[in-house]
Amino acid sequence: MNNPENLYYSEEHEWVRFTDENEAIIGITDYAQTQLGDIIYIEFPKVGEIFSVGDVFGEVEAVKTVSELYSPLSGQIIELNLKLEKNPDLVNNDPYESGWIIKIRATNNEDKNKLMNSSSYSKFIE
Repeated sequence: MNNPENLYYSEEHEWVRFTDENEAIIGITDYAQTQLGDIIYIEFPKVGEIFSVGDVFGEVEAVKTVSELYSPLSGQIIELNLKLEKNPDLVNNDPYESGWIIKIRATNNEDKNKLMNSSSYSKFIE
């Protein structure tokens, strides 16, 4: 599995890339997309919605299953990857770049401390 070292990871298999101190891009991990199979639909939250850690912010529908997306950070949605509406398979093909799902303005800097680094996440999924 590919788990880039510059990202943070949740136990629910979301990844987080901080673009600055309070903003972050979130998607699902390579491991998660492999487990789900071919993704055919993403249910997005609305821009402006506010979530706490652990809240469901959307769903990923794959050929075989539907899986909820859990917010790894508390904050407000500031952007959606609307390319996924027409090309949800970007999550399968490039989960860490073009397959990102949301951008959030984080409201609690302590949330970052509860996430795993690449090494910890790799051990977690073994």
